[in-house]
Amino acid sequence: MNRLLRIGFDILLTSITPILGWFLLGILVDKNLINIFTLIYPMQFVITTIQSIFGTGANISAIKDNNPNSAFSGIICGSILGFIILFGVIINIDDYISFMNMDINTYRIFAIYAVAQMFLQLLLRLSLCKLYYENKNKIANKYSIYFNLLNFISLIVMSIVTKNQIQITSISFLITAIFVLIMMVKTVHRTKFKINIIKCIKYDSAYLFGEISMFIIYLFGLKNSFDFGEKYILAISFLTLITDTQWDIADSIKIVAQIDIAKKVFSYKDHIKNSRKLVYMLITSSIIMGFILYPIYKVDLSFLLIITGMELICIYVYPIYLTKLTYIQLEISAYKATIHKQIANIFRIACSFIPSPFCLSIGLASSVTYQLISSTVITDKYLENNKLDSLVSKG
Repeated sequence: MNRLLRIGFDILLTSITPILGWFLLGILVDKNLINIFTLIYPMQFVITTIQSIFGTGANISAIKDNNPNSAFSGIICGSILGFIILFGVIINIDDYISFMNMDINTYRIFAIYAVAQMFLQLLLRLSLCKLYYENKNKIANKYSIYFNLLNFISLIVMSIVTKNQIQITSISFLITAIFVLIMMVKTVHRTKFKINIIKCIKYDSAYLFGEISMFIIYLFGLKNSFDFGEKYILAISFLTLITDTQWDIADSIKIVAQIDIAKKVFSYKDHIKNSRKLVYMLITSSIIMGFILYPIYKVDLSFLLIITGMELICIYVYPIYLTKLTYIQLEISAYKATIHKQIANIFRIACSFIPSPFCLSIGLASSVTYQLISSTVITDKYLENNKLDSLVSKG
């Protein structure tokens, strides 16, 4: 449980800091800036896709394939690919903002800043992933705290000092970038360049293709929902504020499971017990945040209650199918895990085109239901055939 909380804490800082930053920027600079978080939300799945291959996959490969060069090589490849993709988004930021049905002049400067910060977050994530697999969780915690504090404090201080958006974003980015450079020099030790990208993809393929699908889902799902007007944009942004961090923290469940399965020390019973404790805390925090922030935003209550209720139910069952899917990925069949994960994502992609402001919630519910059923069927059948029911049991 301690390890789960440590990794979850790192994710919490990386996730909550941007939310708090945009919230305060909306007060200090321009009230519309709170929508930046939702505007660039699909882009987070770009950096998690890169991390899946060159972070998680590369570090698992370092253990399972006895290739210690894989972790270093993954960081180099991931950094280069991330720079190319995110720089491409920055130079086409006006087209991106227009596609999302939002005002270009209002959001341009801070949207560029947000995408540039995502590159620094990618470098942080790749470095922390390496530290997790080396059991250096305390060092990872320290770097995560420093990165997020510098990012948050520099942004808010500059917003108090000046209202010039270019000065605010430039200085904040420069300060955070210097820290990331120092962190990587200390963390990433040069080795030979050797990486098997096919195996890196294989070890996290279900989640890799899932992240690609999530980019499509949220890109078109948010665009679709935003077509229904400001009322729904505000409600969805509010839901994102009170649940996105919780979803991010819940990913620590997968990270711990992957590490333990790769090292052959996995206990399903203990893992689920600890994961449920974490999820109870996450759901409680979402409800508390909702009560605190609602008087400020005063969103449409009926719409909000429906989408929030569906979201929290899905978070509750998340540890069960996520843990089983991770076990399927690494121990049973990466092919089966990937196929079934993608079937679930196809449901979500199809739902994102439904002409309704509820399209994203409907897609999430259908995806979770399918994954819960399919992962249970696969693991139960495997355990029955191999008589390993002490390792994995029904959630």
